[in-house]
Amino acid sequence: MLDRFLLQGAPDARFTILLAHGAGAPMDSASMTAAANALAGVGFRVARFEFAYMAARRTLEGRKPPPRAETLNPEYEAAIAELGASGPLIIGGKSMGGRVASMVADDLHRRGKIAGLLCLGYPFHPPGQPEKLRTGHLTGLTTPALICQGTRDEFGTRDEVPDYDLSDRIEILWLEDGDHDLKPRKTISGFSSADHLATMAKAAKAWAEGLPV
Repeated sequence: MLDRFLLQGAPDARFTILLAHGAGAPMDSASMTAAANALAGVGFRVARFEFAYMAARRTLEGRKPPPRAETLNPEYEAAIAELGASGPLIIGGKSMGGRVASMVADDLHRRGKIAGLLCLGYPFHPPGQPEKLRTGHLTGLTTPALICQGTRDEFGTRDEVPDYDLSDRIEILWLEDGDHDLKPRKTISGFSSADHLATMAKAAKAWAEGLPV
């Protein structure tokens, strides 16, 4: 059993980032670990946590399926309260984790609880179902947000996303040939996963430094 939070980075870092996992992989998956390492490497304090259904997979036989994303909102807010970050807090996550964070962000931002929202591979729609958009709440989003997205992400490609009605508070960093884990095909793009994670982390750092806190 892992601790409630996986923590990386200097305790006195200016910004803390709280990250939730995607629907199918835990907080210590290879992609989550690599992203957290990259963010900690540029000076963030990074905290990862798991929703209860994912934590239960560690002790129960079988794969407990993820619940509807919106039902996880209270769990995300409880994690924020339990973490108790002393400085500016950015919330977000991988795929579904970022989606849940985006649904609670505006209320928390209005109350001064968070400074921004960071999504790694936002699930704009289910794979192969581009008509089932998950963007309704993003139209009027008031929280400053950075979405880091691979150009060939099957949950929302660079050809699709520019046509969506998204808030002007949302910035999108496109990572060439990246998939849903931001991984490119090096023989095609010339970039490695490490290259893209470094670009993501540097962009997140520059974006965070510009947040009004």
